Amino acid sequence: MARNKSKIKPNDLALSVIEGIREKKGSGIVTMNLGKIKNSICDLYVICHGTSRTQVEAIAGGLEEYVRKNLGVKPWHSEGYDNAEWILIDYFDVVVHVFQKHVRDHYKLEDLWADAELKHYDTVE
Repeated sequence: MARNKSKIKPNDLALSVIEGIREKKGSGIVTMNLGKIKNSICDLYVICHGTSRTQVEAIAGGLEEYVRKNLGVKPWHSEGYDNAEWILIDYFDVVVHVFQKHVRDHYKLEDLWADAELKHYDTVE
């Protein structure tokens, strides 16, 4: 997509995000490939959850730090740190959603984008 200001490929960025999530023991890691969906806002969603507000904050902060250290990329925008139920981190072509488990179960993003290609990653549950 034209939004990407980085020369890093979306898949490479997503893999770095996933490693940052794993470092903080994030669960239920899924990527959703939205690249073939007409008018999608980005190429990839990365979705995961934590068990508490504290862990959600740690996952989001940790993945931002991991990506910054390993790829030199900072997010374009992030929000949700105030209540840490759902933190969104926007890297243009990759958008990361870090949920508390009960909030993820409520919104069911994977079901909203049913025509997206899903890839599940082994995680701690």
